[in-house]
Amino acid sequence: MNNPALIEVVRSGFVESVHHGALVITAPDGSVRFAAGDVDSPVYPRSSNKPLQALGMLRAGLEIDDADLALACASHNGEPGHVDRALVLLSRHGLAEADLLCPPDYPLHEESRLRAVRHWPDRRRAAMNCSGKHAAMLATCRQRRWACEDYIDPKHELQRVIAETVVERTGEPIAATGVDGCAAPLFAYSLTGLARAFGRLVGAEDGPERRVADAMRAHPWLVAGTGREDTLLMLTVDGLLVKGGAEGVHAMALPDGTAVALKVSDGAARPRSTLLVTVLERLGALPDNEAARSVLDGLRRGEVLGGGRPVGELRPTAQFQRSLDASSPQ
Repeated sequence: MNNPALIEVVRSGFVESVHHGALVITAPDGSVRFAAGDVDSPVYPRSSNKPLQALGMLRAGLEIDDADLALACASHNGEPGHVDRALVLLSRHGLAEADLLCPPDYPLHEESRLRAVRHWPDRRRAAMNCSGKHAAMLATCRQRRWACEDYIDPKHELQRVIAETVVERTGEPIAATGVDGCAAPLFAYSLTGLARAFGRLVGAEDGPERRVADAMRAHPWLVAGTGREDTLLMLTVDGLLVKGGAEGVHAMALPDGTAVALKVSDGAARPRSTLLVTVLERLGALPDNEAARSVLDGLRRGEVLGGGRPVGELRPTAQFQRSLDASSPQ
């Protein structure tokens, strides 16, 4: 299956559309336990790469507390707590919002966005969902006395350390270097490499790898925000590390180092939570309590609305379910 059907969108009992993609599960030792689709060709992992970028900053010498480290890994909502923390991180190092090289934006969080549109004169860089990563990159440069003006140049000392970290943790060479939506360098590698890297983050006994995983799991709201799937999953499933990215990419790792990486071929975001919960269930990782089931069932269904009310849902295709049943770990 080079591009298997993974999720179908069902409206009023009729299959309206189908999402194709690729998904891999790796064991704690990095071996592939399950694969559907092309999991070996390079992809741009987008923001699923942020934990590795944060790891590179730590290895470059960044000194930072765990809450700010979680924000460095974030694709946050731009809620006031996210924006304020990014600004304080900058100020602590003698930097200002204007030093950020991510593009200005309004918050992703609807209530915060409406408030910003009413009260801000324009979009703000600190509200852009990658501002925590950029603030941490600038803090690293300031602490190392590296130039701040070109910190997103792939040839900058910081970006070279991050690239070396990506190669080491994924076990693969970088296939291509692009420009992410936030303007930072973006490195291409396979879904298998992404899953292995996540497994290594949670599997480390200590050191900077484990710090990144523990910071994200300790501060899931900073990683995403109110109502977001990454926050909800980390709050609901003990020890889970999860980070989404644009264009249909997501990665997660269980406490034992079992890891998952996926990409939806058409770049759609909506099938991802259905896929993640389906795989967590197959791995036997879902908590058995009513509150958790309510949250996870909502993420799994992915409601389809008609006239403002639920008229359908997203569900795994029979093809994908059969392949999981036949090949995924028991």
